[in-house]
Amino acid sequence: MNIDMIRAAASRAKGHVRRTPLLNSPFLDEIAGRRVLVKPECLQHTGSFKFRGGWSALSALEPDTRRKGVIAFSSGNHAQGVALAAKLHDIPAVIIMPEDAPALKIANTRAFGAEVILYDRVNGDRDAIGAKLAADQGLTLIKPFDEPQVIAGQGTCGLEIAEQAADVGVETADVLVCCGGGGLTSGIALALQADAPGLRARPVEPEGFDDVKRSLASGRIERNNMQAGSICDAIVTPSPGEITFPIMQRLCGPGLAVPDDDCLRAMADAFLRLKIVLEPAGAVALAAALYHPETVQGDAVIVIASGGNVDPGLFTDALTRFSV
Repeated sequence: MNIDMIRAAASRAKGHVRRTPLLNSPFLDEIAGRRVLVKPECLQHTGSFKFRGGWSALSALEPDTRRKGVIAFSSGNHAQGVALAAKLHDIPAVIIMPEDAPALKIANTRAFGAEVILYDRVNGDRDAIGAKLAADQGLTLIKPFDEPQVIAGQGTCGLEIAEQAADVGVETADVLVCCGGGGLTSGIALALQADAPGLRARPVEPEGFDDVKRSLASGRIERNNMQAGSICDAIVTPSPGEITFPIMQRLCGPGLAVPDDDCLRAMADAFLRLKIVLEPAGAVALAAALYHPETVQGDAVIVIASGGNVDPGLFTDALTRFSV
């Protein structure tokens, strides 16, 4: 896994992956006590950064292999990213999703033409299900984060950040990244190491599901005791990946964790001040920047708003509870 793979993914992404902007608001700066720059990957195709990795992985396959189809497991955002990439390549896709995934994410994945297979997140084994289906049907398994070409695709976000931060005069800052298994975080960290060494990636997770934070602190891969129970479903993973963890351990700053209510509050502030829609998991990094400023260093902070695929009821609840 290296910067050359990320640059190659960026080349394949041209004309297919959106270059998302950096947004700012004086209201958010005032809350955080520093300059806050938000990269809204919620504006990416399928509503999250995951399309970057999905397109990268599929476009890197040999044509004969790709034509047979792909399979992926995901709570929703990777599912949609792979499903749309498969549709654009005109190949079949099978997506394994937990039964408690947001209804919007399940519906969208099916709308992109993928076959959706639901499983029990607590008692089921998605890896075993995926491996069997891949073997039986000759499908290529596209892992959600611990896959080099997926990491390379997510790293294209970091290449953009390096250029955009330079454009606005930010050379030194923490880059807060919504983190599940570490694909986005490790990809961004590799890109920043190469193109913007003054920017430091830092993973952010929901409280109670902070396996990456604990792993970075202990120096070994830690696991979460639970696999459900947070509204941040998109980044609830068992543990960091075998590929992603060493990259994060080498390049990232300490991890952060925020409570679910802070994510809802950040969703409301993002809507009111930036006019963007975030899901809870896509708001964890913004929540850390706004409501836990003591954990961040520097005069500016860069925040990844990683996804916006939220069910209307939950979004309405966030606005009702936290709008001024």
